[in-house]
Amino acid sequence: MKAEIFKHSQWIPETDPEILMFYFYTALQTAEFNVLDFMQHKFKPEGYTAIWLLAESHFAIHTFPEHRKSYIELSSCNLEKHNKFIELINHEYEQNRTQ
Repeated sequence: MKAEIFKHSQWIPETDPEILMFYFYTALQTAEFNVLDFMQHKFKPEGYTAIWLLAESHFAIHTFPEHRKSYIELSSCNLEKHNKFIELINHEYEQNRTQ
């Protein structure tokens, strides 16, 4: 088996920690990633960062509330799960852009 890591990053128009945590935890499960651990931190007065440790690597979120956007990043050694996750999030944010 060849050692490969597939990476994806993008900006999204959401900064609410509760929405981000719920949505991305659900998307990771739907894409069939194996979540090993989760860590988050809420900054004062605002800001949020979170990371999911996956059996297949990791997923991270960093919010920039002052700019009304968040940066997300997925690293995965499983191309099938990686592509499924990207498809899910792109579908979600495409729907939101058309409303």
